[in-house]
Amino acid sequence: MSKKADKTNVMRLLDQAGIAYIPHWYDPSLTSGTAVAEALGLPGECLFKTLVTRASTGEHFLFVIPGPDTLDLRKAARAAGVKSLAMLPQKELLPLTGYVHGGCSPVGTKKAFPTFFDEAALLVPQFCCSAGRVGAQIEVDAQALAAYTGGVFADLTE
Repeated sequence: MSKKADKTNVMRLLDQAGIAYIPHWYDPSLTSGTAVAEALGLPGECLFKTLVTRASTGEHFLFVIPGPDTLDLRKAARAAGVKSLAMLPQKELLPLTGYVHGGCSPVGTKKAFPTFFDEAALLVPQFCCSAGRVGAQIEVDAQALAAYTGGVFADLTE
């Protein structure tokens, strides 16, 4: 397990960009977003997950949605301007993004992908997402993060 003083690549990238964040560390054996939010003392709706999809065209897209919610693939496809989307198989996540399941972040993927944030990110009192490693989250301004990633806000959940 990493020491709390260890910065993730996501944290280093945000430092370089001058984007303020608060790191949050938790026991990496926790696997549910609800358990992670509870361990961090945050409301569940403040913890966002990053999902990776593939369009019928072969393009990949990132969607950042509240942890308890489910991505609506039709709404996501509409936001991305493609006919249809499918979730990326978990075995393809690491080779494509450089991140493992549970540690995927909208920041610092191997290649930049079009990124979409659920509109709920603008409404929560604290926005948190993965810091690029299981066991690490960052609390950051959602609009600043979207601007950094070139992200767009849209209605994405069921």
